[in-house]
Amino acid sequence: MAEEKIPTGRVSRTARVGRLAAGQALRQAGTRAANVTRTPEGANAALERRHIEAAEQIVATLGTMKGAAMKVGQVMSFLDPGIVPEEYRDEFQRKLAALRDSAPRVTFKQMRRVIEDGLDGPLDEFFEEFEEEPIAAASIGQVYRARLRAPTRGPDGRDLVRREVAVKVQYPGVAAAVRADLQNLGMILRLAKRIAPGLDPKTVGKEIRLRIEEELDYELEAQNQRALARIYRGHPFIKVPDVVTSLSRERVLVSEFVRGIGFEELKGYPQADRDRAAEIIFRFYFECLYRHHQFSGDPHPGNSMLMDDGRMAFVDFGLFKRMPAGAVELEKEVVRATIEGDAEAIMRLGTEVGFFPHPERFDPQRVLEHFRVATAWYTVDQEVELSPELATQVLIDMSDPRSEYFGQLRHESAPPDHIFGRRMEVLTLAVLAQLHARGNFHRIAREWFYGDPPSTELGELEAEFYGSAAPAG
Repeated sequence: MAEEKIPTGRVSRTARVGRLAAGQALRQAGTRAANVTRTPEGANAALERRHIEAAEQIVATLGTMKGAAMKVGQVMSFLDPGIVPEEYRDEFQRKLAALRDSAPRVTFKQMRRVIEDGLDGPLDEFFEEFEEEPIAAASIGQVYRARLRAPTRGPDGRDLVRREVAVKVQYPGVAAAVRADLQNLGMILRLAKRIAPGLDPKTVGKEIRLRIEEELDYELEAQNQRALARIYRGHPFIKVPDVVTSLSRERVLVSEFVRGIGFEELKGYPQADRDRAAEIIFRFYFECLYRHHQFSGDPHPGNSMLMDDGRMAFVDFGLFKRMPAGAVELEKEVVRATIEGDAEAIMRLGTEVGFFPHPERFDPQRVLEHFRVATAWYTVDQEVELSPELATQVLIDMSDPRSEYFGQLRHESAPPDHIFGRRMEVLTLAVLAQLHARGNFHRIAREWFYGDPPSTELGELEAEFYGSAAPAG
């Protein structure tokens, strides 16, 4: 296998992105000019073809860039913004799923050097077995399966001799590539905007810049994962793999290996199984924020799997957020005000934190209506089926010019702490929608927002767990 060279210079990477941007601009300009002489049906068909061509080129280009550009493509891969015509959507999703699940791979020879440099010793000094074929590929690294050699202490004090582990290794040169991408972020996001015109480059760019640098530090990710593994140790249906701290470095992360059924296979399971998995996913991401004040900001399908014992395992904590207790409580107050129809409370709370910089421009009842539409899937007491169409509409209502609420959206200014929570929320919905999950998510959410008793069997198991576990900080 020939070694892939990751383009790391800003000039070369700008040139690649710039060529794509220029090509798309010319094509779209040509389409608009030709549309003057076309029938409405012909114009629509031409624009549809341009959307597909743009999507294919953006996927192809982002797929060769193992940095921030790749991360943008991954986010698109499971959150269809509704721009792609319905008859092309399945193919578009397949192409983007390939981007998400089959990132370009670097040779094992290159990756081995990264591991040995990080651990400061030869591979066989630390691992009795090490499979050279990666079991997963992500935007900035690959994951391998291995078996430990040296006695290593686990978090429970036991020696981890010959224990199976997952070894996450960062692509060589990817840090420089990511930093180059961040310099070009405005151009990259303008490309993304061609298939998601509601994207706010300024807000998204700020969030990416704040978080992507953290993703490059696997020692920081190990700290995030250790925190959640400690919180969920012994949990009845959630598993976060333990970290082998002594073998984790800035570009190498070693953790407990877990086996499970991947998301694509899970989508074909019976409705009851999908509903159960969806409730677990919903509980994990939302309760991490509302109960534990720290959460993964990357709830995409590749980051969870269903284990043989019925638990769901969650991995990948590079994109992570910790929030002050006061900020979390404010979010809970806003949700309660939305549930209770208290428009004045929403305006007061939002104005206090800068969400409504010019409150006089807003109609409180219209704001309440907008908040309800965007969160109805978990703030309204009803049984719902979460579908891709519903997720698309929520995304449109939250950020898109096609939204009937866009006139007021333009004047909103979400504080940084709360932007990340909203991203987690809408991406969680996108994941659940792929399962076509059914349930009353409002009744589950009331456990966090009102302290209500559990309304499901999983809720009862969890209440028993938290009743006996040490409180999380």
